[in-house]
Amino acid sequence: MTTASTVRTLLDTGHAGATALSAPGGVPLTYGALRALVAETVAALGSRGIGQNDRVAIVLDNGPEMAAAFLAVASGAAAAPLNPSYRADEFEFYLTDLKAKVLLVAKGKELPAVAVAERLGIPVARLVPHPERGAGTFTLELPESLGLGGAAQPRAITPEDIALVLHTSGTTSRPKIVPLAHGNVCASARNIRGTLALTAKDRGLVIMPLFHIHGLIAALLTPLSVGGEVCCTPGFNALKFFGWMGEVHPTWYTGVPTMHQAILMRAAKNADVIKANPLRFIRSSSSSLPTTVIGELEAVFGSPVIESYGMTEASHQMTSSPLPPGARKPGSVGPAAGPEVRVVDADGTTVPVGGTGEIVIRGENVMGGYENNPEANATAFINGWFRTGDQGVMDAEGYLTITGRLKEIINRGGEKISPREVDEILMEHPAVRQCVTFSVPHAMLGEEVAAAVVLREGHQASDKELRQFAAVRLADFKVPRQILFVAEIPVGATGKLQRIGLAQKLGLA
Repeated sequence: MTTASTVRTLLDTGHAGATALSAPGGVPLTYGALRALVAETVAALGSRGIGQNDRVAIVLDNGPEMAAAFLAVASGAAAAPLNPSYRADEFEFYLTDLKAKVLLVAKGKELPAVAVAERLGIPVARLVPHPERGAGTFTLELPESLGLGGAAQPRAITPEDIALVLHTSGTTSRPKIVPLAHGNVCASARNIRGTLALTAKDRGLVIMPLFHIHGLIAALLTPLSVGGEVCCTPGFNALKFFGWMGEVHPTWYTGVPTMHQAILMRAAKNADVIKANPLRFIRSSSSSLPTTVIGELEAVFGSPVIESYGMTEASHQMTSSPLPPGARKPGSVGPAAGPEVRVVDADGTTVPVGGTGEIVIRGENVMGGYENNPEANATAFINGWFRTGDQGVMDAEGYLTITGRLKEIINRGGEKISPREVDEILMEHPAVRQCVTFSVPHAMLGEEVAAAVVLREGHQASDKELRQFAAVRLADFKVPRQILFVAEIPVGATGKLQRIGLAQKLGLA
């Protein structure tokens, strides 16, 4: 693949008769059939005036149809996948903000998005699946109201055209539009496939949601760029994971830490499946994977765990631990794996090796800027580098360690605490399965340290015991003053732990 690739040209890599998409219990779809489906969909949309850079909002459940629809739409227009579990007011915000030209939903599925689109005057296209023809195969039922403006002007998609449009999470502010060009997403796919040494012989199991950058680029687009197979599940389900593993025989999968932890909880009962289906590697991204979990995963699966660091604005991957025999350093997310990466001070000057500062990036996979948001862009870049908003340290070999999200750093009366550091310590306690540290309001100090903990099955521990355990390993001001024991920790739509706002969710604010 060259740097001038587009999503559609990526799909030219696979052998026409080789399997591109599959699904548990389904009929495989070949690369030849996938390319034909993409061409047919691009032509159908183009005949109704939907072409380059036009926003097509996609609201589909996880599975091969969602995968194929994204690939097809991104090949001829701009795909804007949205979380199907959004409520009506959320759909209204996103559809309006995107200026969506059409909404794509599954036929027979009356989501809140449909009523919102109709109220906003946005045409609704219906996807009709044909799984008997191959995983992901579909036809489109296009409404009469679509295409009143005439056919789109035919021209070839360029690397500068927009392929994918996503929003930032908007945890602390209004979500911002991230337009990712074909050049951005293809560069990211190239970076990831190089990191993972993917080939046409690899088969990935998709458990990440396909409205998220991690799932779209790492789990779907990257393996297709080398002619590999992508098996699309209906979404993450820890109870079904090992059944899928036994049926599909994947060589790898990628997920977020909460997924890996849920899989580990059921691994002991599925030792035979693990042994019969060895994985070449396991990949983790989108939030920090505790070193204790890395050790457990590698011991149970007998496979290296490759932790990477990614974000939407970088079309996903920025750094990654290397495959063996490359060194994997506990707690580190590895060296730069695509874009240039630096750690800088407030003025944008690179800090000395081992110094703490903000992580900044630049490269082909990095977006050009937020859409229609000059204010955000004025602060998002410094000296031509994109500011990630993460704090980190880089060692002499270029390995990056993330010390915290700048917005998540707890300011306890002027003393700064990285929640990740406290997480790592509490996770070392044998009774702790999962932990997330966060701030709670304090009348005198402004913020105080708290932690939510999920205990391992069959284990017990008290608040006092865990605080004493932490006190031996942490400075006193970093020790959580409150520890809540919970059955599960609230997570976002993609399975990521969300520290900001957690105190309120747990009734502590």
